[in-house]
Amino acid sequence: MARFLFATVPAVGHTLPALPIARALIERGHTVRWYTGVAFADKITAVGASFHPITDPGFDYSLDGLDQRYPRRRELSGLKKLQFDMVQGFSRPVPSQVRDLRALLREEPADAVIADTGFIGGVFLRELGGPPLAGFGVSVLPFTNRDLAPLGMGLAPARGPLGRLRNRALASSIRRLLLRPVTAELNRTRRMLGLPASSAAIFDYPLATQLYLQFSAPSFEYAVPDVPSQVAFVGPPRQPVDPGWQPPAWWPELSGRRVVLVNQGTVATDADQLIRPALAGLAGEDVLVVAATGDGDPAGLAPLPANARVERFIPFDRLLPHVDVFVTNGGYGGVQLALSHGVPIVGAGKTEDKIEVNARVAAAGVGVNLRTQTPELGQIRAAVAAVLADSRYATAARRMQAEITKAGREIRAAELLEQLAGGPALERPWTAQAGAEGEGGLHHRVGAAG
Repeated sequence: MARFLFATVPAVGHTLPALPIARALIERGHTVRWYTGVAFADKITAVGASFHPITDPGFDYSLDGLDQRYPRRRELSGLKKLQFDMVQGFSRPVPSQVRDLRALLREEPADAVIADTGFIGGVFLRELGGPPLAGFGVSVLPFTNRDLAPLGMGLAPARGPLGRLRNRALASSIRRLLLRPVTAELNRTRRMLGLPASSAAIFDYPLATQLYLQFSAPSFEYAVPDVPSQVAFVGPPRQPVDPGWQPPAWWPELSGRRVVLVNQGTVATDADQLIRPALAGLAGEDVLVVAATGDGDPAGLAPLPANARVERFIPFDRLLPHVDVFVTNGGYGGVQLALSHGVPIVGAGKTEDKIEVNARVAAAGVGVNLRTQTPELGQIRAAVAAVLADSRYATAARRMQAEITKAGREIRAAELLEQLAGGPALERPWTAQAGAEGEGGLHHRVGAAG
């Protein structure tokens, strides 16, 4: 029996995707503790893990979200918002994270720590001599490659001398203009903990992991050389369904009709950006439109078109087998779950990591990227019609579905974590200096998770 300690940023997209892995480990006889925000306590204990809260309430925004915790964030957009999130959401909590994790390890040692890609405290703990560290990716693969521009730009790979020159120049600019305050914040923590200062950018830190579980199929990512050897593509874990959930009265209408699912995920949830225009744009079309609003009140979308059905929450694994097209702003988890059911995608989103997710949707041939945060009614209608009419999108999505199934999902993730917990120690522990060297095709890259 091994002892695992999960540690995640207190946000839905950073915590919930890994619940099936914890459940699989527990079913295999291991013990699991989980450190994160209080909003997730019930879901964590429901899979059999023990919950341990973030002790500093100033860094637990799981109940109110970043916008409510930091009202200034609502006024920001683009790279400024990304920079704000990296400082406030990922960097400043690190001292508290390290303090809390050390306390938990004093109470009971762990054979491995598993942290999401935004939980930087796990990396600092590892540098300080902590247990073996695994990471998991809640967005596109964060590791840098010489053939890729920095994340956040939505640019296709550029190969050859000129392309790599472009990538280096862009990476240098992003480091200077965007990442400098983030690096400074992390270095303040390093000095506080007795670690040497480093030029490593925040998105170099996932290189500290000995195992990095990527929740997608390999073909969803760009085909580039020099992917770090610790990366394991396991596909999206299968999410648990509440046994008490009951289908709505309109559920039988899913049979015999083409179904379009519309959703905006858990972060960029302004219904005026996608849900409302999708309902209006598809009104009168020969499809059943199902919208899931999440935290948004479905009553706020009234009056509804005759072909629309709206719910606050529907388990995607129950709904997606009936869906023909998924219209989304590009939330990573939702896109991967859709592909796990072979459902093609229409993507319309540019905030957080969504510009990169939607770019990969188009590059992989599994859908259409509208390249906007606020699509027009006609754009949505035309894109849905195109995906329904061209079988190549559905065929590509089904190929990726088969790839995800073969990857093993949460069962394969549990097997790899067992190997990490029982395996030999690293010959040379990762340090921020080693992770920032940038040789052999790796260089600094900016990205977003969440």
